[in-house]
Amino acid sequence: MQAPGNEKQARTQTATQTRPHERIEGQPQFQQRSYEIQAYGQQHFVPLGLPAETVQRNVALLNQLLADSITLYNLYKKHHWQVAGPTFYQLHLLLDKHAEEIEKTIDLLAERIQMLGGVSISMPFDVVEMTRIERPPKGEEDIPAMLARTANAHATLISEIREAIEVTNQNKDYGTNDMLMSDILRTHEMHLWFISQHLVDTPLVLGDGQSKP
Repeated sequence: MQAPGNEKQARTQTATQTRPHERIEGQPQFQQRSYEIQAYGQQHFVPLGLPAETVQRNVALLNQLLADSITLYNLYKKHHWQVAGPTFYQLHLLLDKHAEEIEKTIDLLAERIQMLGGVSISMPFDVVEMTRIERPPKGEEDIPAMLARTANAHATLISEIREAIEVTNQNKDYGTNDMLMSDILRTHEMHLWFISQHLVDTPLVLGDGQSKP
């Protein structure tokens, strides 16, 4: 006589053996594609008390800021990796710090777009078609060129941010307006200050009119 435990094990083995080619439900299905549930440029309705045309205009402004912010983030990382010279250590750390802070603004912009019912730009293929920031060379530049390029990129974004602040104030999108003023604009102004001070042509040791002893 077969023990109860052995009998159960035998039944399990028999069942497994009789279904060797059955589909495994635990197998992830990787080859899947679908249609877009919301196309880029479309807005779904969110009861925020804002007219549809207001939302559409503000989402377009935010997406331009988002594309340029993503470009600036990558510019910072490029310079963080490629910087060389006597001030390497200080600039290597500063550029990475700024990149991290720009990344936070990217998240704020993208989430605000989605919050308004829009679709945020996200992929590099699409960003490169939208950005207004000048494309840098693939190779390394010297430090003054790197920093001047970065400062000009900030200036481009600051101009766009100020335009968006004016528009969102006029159309009473106060949530977007507050974010742009409190979080986005001040970050870029601070970064521009830090970067631009490295571009001042000033002596490091002896000032004008000073001579060596």
